Amino acid sequence: MTLSKPLACLALATLLAPVAAHAAPAPATGVVTINANVAPRCEGGTLDGASSTFEMGILIDTSSGLLLNDLSAPPKTLVGAFCNTKSSISIIATPMQAQSFTGAPPVGFTDAIDYTASASGWTPTAATFTTDAASNPAALQTRDAAFTGDITVEVSNFTPVGGVALRPVADPNYLGTVIVTLAAVS
Repeated sequence: MTLSKPLACLALATLLAPVAAHAAPAPATGVVTINANVAPRCEGGTLDGASSTFEMGILIDTSSGLLLNDLSAPPKTLVGAFCNTKSSISIIATPMQAQSFTGAPPVGFTDAIDYTASASGWTPTAATFTTDAASNPAALQTRDAAFTGDITVEVSNFTPVGGVALRPVADPNYLGTVIVTLAAVS
């Protein structure tokens, strides 16, 4: 028996229909999650320039022996400081102290110099610390978001420990320190 072409196609389609329905199963989907974290991190940056020292030079007026009233040093810059979260910047400083002089200074003399240290650029208000202050509430400043930038550190407002009329004792080396700290805040 010969089938007409349309009937032959219909018969073939009827035979293949059950095979096509069972040939490919439905795709299955699996979900794999990725879990990671970034720990809070702060870096103080790199000191710009070759020297990490405020070179003050001669501290006194050589004609009077009194502390110079216009002492200054170029600022130091910490380049590329960053915190990836809310952070604080703090600054502390110690008076410049004569390193070789021993004993108590004679009447009319001092062996230490007070000053103010500041760190600016991290927060709208600079962190400042004055070595002769009873308290330094501005020494700690907080920034609410992650940040990267430069921090400028300066020293200014020098005064003899004990009073402005005191003369610094002779010493080849007066040393003080300024410490700037960046820290993540939770």
